[in-house]
Amino acid sequence: MLSPAAILIAAGDLSIVTLLLTADPVVKAVMLVLVGFSVFSWAIIIQRYKMITAATRQSADFLEFFWSTSSLDEANKAVGRYPASPIATTFAAGYRELLRLGEVESNAGSAPRGGGTDNVGRALRRASSQGITRLEKNIPFLASCGSAAPFIGLFGTVWGILRAFQQIGVSGSTSIAEIGPHIAEALIATAVGLFAAIPAVMFFNFFATRLKVLATEINNFNYDFLNLVERHERSRMGRK
Repeated sequence: MLSPAAILIAAGDLSIVTLLLTADPVVKAVMLVLVGFSVFSWAIIIQRYKMITAATRQSADFLEFFWSTSSLDEANKAVGRYPASPIATTFAAGYRELLRLGEVESNAGSAPRGGGTDNVGRALRRASSQGITRLEKNIPFLASCGSAAPFIGLFGTVWGILRAFQQIGVSGSTSIAEIGPHIAEALIATAVGLFAAIPAVMFFNFFATRLKVLATEINNFNYDFLNLVERHERSRMGRK
């Protein structure tokens, strides 16, 4: 006796939808898991792409403004215009630490007065780490999806082939109409696994590269900002 899928195949219905609807419950469960992986991966990809793109663009704009102004106070006032920039957020943290240490007077355009660059450096590193961590959120899932999805699809493939051989043993027939649907289910499971894994791996590498570049820019800014503070300190001490 032919299976429901085999009957549909014999009737000429070879659509993927039909194969999925008539698939074994285990294969259906594999498909649902892989579709869930794919949907969640694409949600992360779209969200992180927007955030990282905005962070990169606004960081470049903030750096251009920062080096074009002669006042740290003016730069601090402009931070609100770059909410997505981790560099702007890092600068704000360093500047607040300067104010707490009494290194900068509250009036605009004043220069640092005194020590405390170690405290400022720690504030900058802490803010930098928080900014990168915020941008990295959920991205590791893409690596997990890229690693796991092909194996989950492979499990569906193995199960489909196992079902095909079981059907041969039960019916004693090697007709393609009987075993074909099970092989097709197996191949669809593999295809769905690759469909979920390939974009996840590609965008994980893309985001990792973009974040590495952004982290380097943040570190470079931190060094430049600390150098600026130290130059003001040496200049003050030289005038004594």
